[in-house]
Amino acid sequence: MPRTVELSPNQTIVFIGDSITDADRNLPAYQPFGFGFVHFIANHLLAKYPQMNLNIINTGISGNTVRDLKARWERDCLEYKPDILSVLIGINDLWRQYEGPEQLSQAVYLDEYESTYRQLLSTARQCCNCQMVLVEPFMFCSDTENEMFIGLADYIGIVHRLAEKFEAVLVPMQQFIDEKIKQVPPERWSMDSVHPHVWAHAWIAQRWLEVTEL
Repeated sequence: MPRTVELSPNQTIVFIGDSITDADRNLPAYQPFGFGFVHFIANHLLAKYPQMNLNIINTGISGNTVRDLKARWERDCLEYKPDILSVLIGINDLWRQYEGPEQLSQAVYLDEYESTYRQLLSTARQCCNCQMVLVEPFMFCSDTENEMFIGLADYIGIVHRLAEKFEAVLVPMQQFIDEKIKQVPPERWSMDSVHPHVWAHAWIAQRWLEVTEL
């Protein structure tokens, strides 16, 4: 049976990740959720379940890798004691490998990515016993010879393994994109293959809500 998320009154839901989660959440015009997929999910849930008094928090930070999440995990995740934790991380870990020599020291390769991600989830489980939602890192790309896109598959594979280990809800976002991109070309989704346009954030939110059944 596919896993889903169980919602209860007064729960805290934390979204953590990189710029795709962040989405300018600290700018006055976009506080507190940003303009991205978290904005659409949060307002959907608040409107659908106003009686539940949900506390929804976005702690995404642009440019983050899983190494950066580790440095702020206590402050930006555990201190909130989430009942539901949604994580989207990995594209910067990979992207830094292709941005030039000056960025290589910030790249996070597969072994570190998996061990660090596992450590973070283990700490969250021990501290909060929270329900977890893991979102595949993704690209809007149809070029099967693109090196970064090829490399992304290994990071996605790690997310699958961790979702299984921690009995998390897995949102197979790249799979959804791969299917839809046959109808809607990559340039319609994003200017750089990574950062979604606002409508694409709304589409991502729809997929998250469908998978979690919220």
